[in-house]
Parts: sequence; C-alpha cells; structure tokens
Amino acid sequence: MVVDLLLSARLGLLFDLGFVTLSLFAAIAVRPGDFFVVSVLPPLAMLAVVVLLAAADPGSVAHARDGVVQATVSGLSTHAVALAVGYALCLAVLGVRRRVDPAA
Repeated sequence: MVVDLLLSARLGLLFDLGFVTLSLFAAIAVRPGDFFVVSVLPPLAMLAVVVLLAAADPGSVAHARDGVVQATVSGLSTHAVALAVGYALCLAVLGVRRRVDPAA
C-alpha cells in the first residue's frame, strides 16, 4: 500500500497484485494449527487497509469529498476483484494443504 501510494495518489494495480501475493504466501507459510486465522485474514486485511485510508485520505480510495463509510464502500468495490482472487487462492491453498497433510 505504501509503495503504491508513493508512486501515485490512489491505490491501484500494484496494491492489488501485492494483496493477492501476500494472501497466497500467507496460506503457504502458515502452520496447520493457524489455518483458521489465515482463512479469515484476507478480507479483514483489505477492510483494515481501506478503512484506514478512508479515514486518513479518502481521495486515495474514493472521491476526496466522500465520508469514511462511502470511501470504504467505494474502496472495497474498486478492489473487489483482487479481494476475490486473493481470498480464493488463499482458501484453495489451505484446502490443498489440509488434504495433503493429514495432521493439519
């Protein structure tokens, strides 16, 4: 997020690609006992980033005049594809790991 905002005034493709990559690597790196935590992490992480930016700088995720709630909704809808892809990959990797490792 920080790198993307340093390069431009709004969250863009770099943030989306980083989010998907981070979601995927979190699912790969997690211990089997923490699968639940990682399975709910991508949507909560995206929500946290968008809410923080909506409160601090609404123009980075929505129109500059939007309130926090409207900017949050706009930011989430703008990055919905990245959220869906990152979440799907995360859940798919966790499902495969659970299937392959019976101790998980």
